Amino acid sequence: MPERGHVTGALDRLRAGEPDAFDQLVALIYKDLRRLARRQLGGRPPGQTLSTTGLVHEAYLKLRGGGGPWRDRGHFFAVAATAMRHILIDYAKRRRRQKRGDGQAPVTLDEASLAVSREADHLIAVDEALQVLAAREPRLARVVECRFFAGLSEEETAEALGVSARTVQRDWAQARAWLGGEMAPRNGPRP
Repeated sequence: MPERGHVTGALDRLRAGEPDAFDQLVALIYKDLRRLARRQLGGRPPGQTLSTTGLVHEAYLKLRGGGGPWRDRGHFFAVAATAMRHILIDYAKRRRRQKRGDGQAPVTLDEASLAVSREADHLIAVDEALQVLAAREPRLARVVECRFFAGLSEEETAEALGVSARTVQRDWAQARAWLGGEMAPRNGPRP
C-alpha cells in the first residue's frame, strides 16, 4: 500500500489542477484499486465477462470523467467503491435483460447461466435495499459503501465521512441489522 503522504500529495496536485495528477494518483494506488475490485467481484461465478482489471478500468473511466476533488485517501476509495458498485449494478441489469430475452431468441440455460442470473438478481436486490436505506439514512448507506464495498477500516471510514470511529461502529451495526431485515423477505425465511 502506498504511503499516505504520496497519495495525499497526488490529491493535492489534483486539486491544484495539474493535468497529469489523476493518472499519477491511479498509478500510486492501482494495486489497492485491484484489491477493491477483487473484493467487489468476490464470490461471483466463474466465466463472467467482467474481470478485476476490467472493473478497475471501468471505474477509472468513470472517476476520470466526473467526480473529484476528493478530500483525502479515504474519500477517494469510498467514491471508487461506489463507482465500482454502480458498474456492477449496470452489468447485472444488462445480464438480467439478457436473461429475460431482450429481444433475442430463447436459448437453453445451463447451470453456469443460472448461477450468473441468480447472482445478478441478488446484486440488484442488495442495491435496491441500499437505495432505500440511503433515502432514509444517508450516512448509514455511506458507511455500508465504505466498510463493505470499499473494505475500509472503521478509522478510514470515519475519516472519509468526517465522523468518529465510534459513530461508524454504531452506524455499521444499525445498517447491517436494517439490511438483514430488509433482505430477509427477498431471500426467503431464515433457518
